[in-house]
Amino acid sequence: MGNAVRDLINILDLEPLEINLFRGRSPQVGWQRVFGGQVIGQALVAACRTVDGRMPHSLHAYFILPGDPAIPIIYEVERLRDGRSFSTRRVRAIQHGHPIFAMSASFHVDEEGLTHSVPMPKVPNPEELPSESEIKNRIMPAMPDPVRGYFERERPIELHPVEYDRYLSHTPRQPVFNLWMRTTAPLPDDPVLHRCVLAYASDLTLLDTSLVAHGRTLFERSFQGASLDHAMWFHAPFRADEWLLYSQDSPFSGGARGFSRGSIFSRDGRLVASVAQEGLIRLRRERRAEEAGIGAKA
Repeated sequence: MGNAVRDLINILDLEPLEINLFRGRSPQVGWQRVFGGQVIGQALVAACRTVDGRMPHSLHAYFILPGDPAIPIIYEVERLRDGRSFSTRRVRAIQHGHPIFAMSASFHVDEEGLTHSVPMPKVPNPEELPSESEIKNRIMPAMPDPVRGYFERERPIELHPVEYDRYLSHTPRQPVFNLWMRTTAPLPDDPVLHRCVLAYASDLTLLDTSLVAHGRTLFERSFQGASLDHAMWFHAPFRADEWLLYSQDSPFSGGARGFSRGSIFSRDGRLVASVAQEGLIRLRRERRAEEAGIGAKA
């Protein structure tokens, strides 16, 4: 198992403090704030540890304050309901005495029922896309430094963007972004862990999709970006260490906010999860002044 995946599993392995109370830590990699997907994943782990025999089928969350990676995060779970078929939990993530994140999650027993789903988009398979070596040799040198740095560092989630050329120009295009993703090493067989890992990964690129229509990316320093809320629905079993297609689109952006949706498909075309998110895509003040022709303050 790779170090990055081992670290991710350790980060999701919360320390129990009391009944309904857990402590999570952040990787010490120099980030100024905690990655939103980490808080989603850890909060889901906390909720799952208070439910027996039922899998999470949905979560709805709000990011309230930026997380401080230098100190632990306390997760407080409230057991709202345990019915015959469904359980409901509310989770608060707390730092410095204040909530930084709030999430509700619902759990459901296994049931048979009517089934349908939308088809998976027709995109190249991950093997048909440029290999890691091709990306490093041919594509990365042309990428902006922040994008190149992100894809070069060791990560627990392997990403193969289908429309990778969006990073090579500022050309506006249809607000759609597809990528294949999986963990960079096999995971244990625990299905709860696979859902928590996918919850972590679901926040990696969704907000950035709202800038595709503008020929921009959140890697640019002219943008201030942050997830504001996040909703996710789990439809069918899957493995997060096998290729999953994350098909994302952005129906709207405005008022310094971008709205994006994601459909996650298994390799055989099953829709296994859906995601929706609104986030901050604020053009920094200096950049707004430049684009208005005012010029930056000397």
